[in-house]
Amino acid sequence: MTNFNIMGKSKIWVSISAALVVASIVLLFTHGLNLGLDFTGGVLLERQFQKPVTAAQVRDVLTSPELESLDLAQSVIQPAGDGSEVLIRTKALKDQEIRKVDTALEKEFGKVHDLRTDMVEPVIGSEMLKQAGWALLLSWLLIMAYVAFRFEYRFGIAAILAVMHDVIITMGFFALTGREVSSTFVAAILTIVGYSINDTIVIFDRIRENLRLRRKEGLVELVNSSINETLSRTIITNLMTQLTVVAILLFGGATLKDFSLALFFGTLVGTYSTIYVASPLWIWLRSFEERKRPVGKAAKA
Repeated sequence: MTNFNIMGKSKIWVSISAALVVASIVLLFTHGLNLGLDFTGGVLLERQFQKPVTAAQVRDVLTSPELESLDLAQSVIQPAGDGSEVLIRTKALKDQEIRKVDTALEKEFGKVHDLRTDMVEPVIGSEMLKQAGWALLLSWLLIMAYVAFRFEYRFGIAAILAVMHDVIITMGFFALTGREVSSTFVAAILTIVGYSINDTIVIFDRIRENLRLRRKEGLVELVNSSINETLSRTIITNLMTQLTVVAILLFGGATLKDFSLALFFGTLVGTYSTIYVASPLWIWLRSFEERKRPVGKAAKA
């Protein structure tokens, strides 16, 4: 078993995390998120070709020098039927720009049939965003209630604060890099929440177990031992997760790149916060309450 003095430098780690959270919030207000088609709407082009084509072939045309000025790199391309029909979901285009796209497609694939050209409303409008926010808040409250019931309420508060830390920093990273935020990003955020909570509960469960077995041991030493006892599991779980995410990042195509990047960064931050944020927060919450209790009650606790 490892014996790292993780809690010995907890103030430094939490200070770094606090700085990153503040920086992320500032970035979200100053730079904002690069909202994709799911939020802003655009154009839906349904085209039929004389022979089956792949999404990669169509994307090569959309990103060719001929259409470079239109900036169509983030378009969502979905082959349909036998592959000869393709749905292209892209940003809002003028009529002459759509004709320019069709001309480029015909040049590459031959005759192109215009099956449908529709203006697309945002998939996630302001009302749905508001509902998603409430759903996320409700999920946090339910998670906190579950952890509080399973362990104690201080574990629940620490776990939720750590999850909020992960979400804010991941959003700050996307604001900094200007990566596109779409509905898949929302799915990635929810995945990160589940991953982080699961990882945190493993350590909290070991802390709870050690609280019963090592009653005379100080909180800092007890938590430090608990983290070291579960450290190999935490590292292996993250490593296996990252291998899968990297495979999606490298081979999943342009459509899944931002999704996999959010997962890659968010799960790394989630693993970090499980060790260096959630546990120190629980120690501080418990120590704060014990200082407020009368001496006799503190001794019993």
